[in-house]
Amino acid sequence: MLPGDGVGPELMHAVKEVFKAGNVPVIFDEHHLSEVQNTASEEKLDRVVDSMKESKVALIGKIHTPMEYKGDLASYDMRLRRKLDLFANVVHVKSLPGYQTRHNNLDLVIIREQTEGEYSSLEHESAKGVIECLKIITRAKSQRIAKFAFDYATKKGRAKVTAVHKANIMKLGDGLFLQCCKEVAELYPKIKFDTMIIDNCCMQLVQNPYQFDVLVMPNLYGNIVDNLAAGLVGGAGVVPGESYSAEYAVFELGARHPFAQAVGRNIANPTAMLLSASNMLRHLKYVLGSQGGFGGVYEGLTPCFPLFSSLEYHSNMISDAVKKVIKGGKVRTRDLGGYSTTSDFVKSVIDNLHPHYGA
Repeated sequence: MLPGDGVGPELMHAVKEVFKAGNVPVIFDEHHLSEVQNTASEEKLDRVVDSMKESKVALIGKIHTPMEYKGDLASYDMRLRRKLDLFANVVHVKSLPGYQTRHNNLDLVIIREQTEGEYSSLEHESAKGVIECLKIITRAKSQRIAKFAFDYATKKGRAKVTAVHKANIMKLGDGLFLQCCKEVAELYPKIKFDTMIIDNCCMQLVQNPYQFDVLVMPNLYGNIVDNLAAGLVGGAGVVPGESYSAEYAVFELGARHPFAQAVGRNIANPTAMLLSASNMLRHLKYVLGSQGGFGGVYEGLTPCFPLFSSLEYHSNMISDAVKKVIKGGKVRTRDLGGYSTTSDFVKSVIDNLHPHYGA
């Protein structure tokens, strides 16, 4: 667990309270990594990576990146993702029953390559007053994210993948990304494939988001579209996200905001983090089941199939409780138009985990 900055520690406290109330069989190895609170160092980063090598799974808050340049272009957030090779970010944008927005019953997935593109931390001043910022696009990583998107669509029963790009202007960089997506699409004839230029995609998402199913795109576009799409269903407080490498899985907020203005005011919405934690439990069940054992911190234990079903049960219990609270409409945080506190929301979720809990 990395609480991160802003309201991250408060959201993690909410997760721990709900896990405790639900008797969830998970122990957190907690690490604090923050550039703005001066708790970031290479040593701490290495400890986080070592912990990940054992557990393979993390729940993290937003590690805020300061705007000031202090001699290193790559933030600790980016360095962590690179060390773990978390190349695929997945944000499932789904309407919450009972919370009305301009577009209801939305269900789309944004898949973003997040190890290269504009976030390659390759900037320099070539002449006074002239900055060159390099955008890196490679065939290997473009093919990898395209294959991930089509595999995801196949596994989840999705019908269409849309590659989002700006190849009309960046003919070589985005052109290569687009070409890789087209090549991979040919290997999945059962899934419909189309393409869309990023500016048109943003407009279409606002006008008619129902046309989209799975979208795959380079780094910067994904960062922007994640936030735009989150706004369609209620904002940064309600959309969970996850990032994957070949080995590791990180569960986090879909729209990464520290929400610094809410710190210490007990008003942050814990919905997204609780849903991410629920997704983490489902992933743990899948990983432990597919390994036929535990590995890492679970080395030497006999596979325990009741634990697999327990993780599934707890995952469903938490997500169902959160959705019941949203659907009920009586307990809503300020971002959803209500007056309830974070504590009110957490208590209501706990009450819905076990109807008689605390009675």
